[in-house]
Amino acid sequence: MANSIKTVLLLGALTGLLMFIGGLIGGRGGVYIAFIFAVIMNFGSYWFSDKIVLRMYRAQEVSESSAPGLFNIVRNLALKANLPMPRVFIIPEETPNAFATGRNEKHAVVAVTEGIMRILNKEELEGVIAHELSHIKHKDMLIGSIAATIAGAISMLATMAQWTAILGGGSSSDDDDHGGIIGLIAMAILAPIAATIIQMTISRSREYLADAGAAGITKNPYGLAAALEKLTRASQVVPLDANPSTAHMFIVNPLSGKAFMNLFSTHPPLEERIARLRSMKPY
Repeated sequence: MANSIKTVLLLGALTGLLMFIGGLIGGRGGVYIAFIFAVIMNFGSYWFSDKIVLRMYRAQEVSESSAPGLFNIVRNLALKANLPMPRVFIIPEETPNAFATGRNEKHAVVAVTEGIMRILNKEELEGVIAHELSHIKHKDMLIGSIAATIAGAISMLATMAQWTAILGGGSSSDDDDHGGIIGLIAMAILAPIAATIIQMTISRSREYLADAGAAGITKNPYGLAAALEKLTRASQVVPLDANPSTAHMFIVNPLSGKAFMNLFSTHPPLEERIARLRSMKPY
């Protein structure tokens, strides 16, 4: 519940930032134009995300006959989560990881790598699959797309501000004008950074929510905790060649590393996720 409230507040903060910057640059007209362009840019990603991402990672759809163990785990957990049976895919990668995608519950996809199936036992794999089903149940693809749309609109407004400052910079030598130009440039630089930080914070809060949701589906938080411990070690040994635009989708951040700033990470620290799961009692 706390993470759901946090998501609403953060989306509100993003919207407020968008309105504030739009008002400074172009009034309501500037906000509307930037928002419309951002919606158009993100609509395709949201609507066709399953096809785009699955093709990107050469994922192959499997059936009950070709992968009975995995298929049965997904089906049983989908029933427990009161979800329609999603399509199931296997990614030909040794790096252990998994993700869910699709625009809604009826068009959902769960994908796992070959590597994750090799290193996890049944209880651990159930925890991972339940985490991905929790993302589907909580409509995280839609929430992520909304956040990306607002953040994209802010970035567009910031670009407009930069060009406004550049094109108007030589029109006057007045100190106040220069002060305004400097402020405009500063805002154009800082606003997208602030939007990205808020967007990434939303992503991290959804990961915590999916972890808790997985524990609720399986009635066993320790399975997912054990899986995350294995994935932490294995992903460092065999890193995934992932596109940064899809990093937020995976259960373990394929781009994570000690030098990666937490503020700009799509995932919470794995140590914190594991500790939270370990502190839960089995249902």
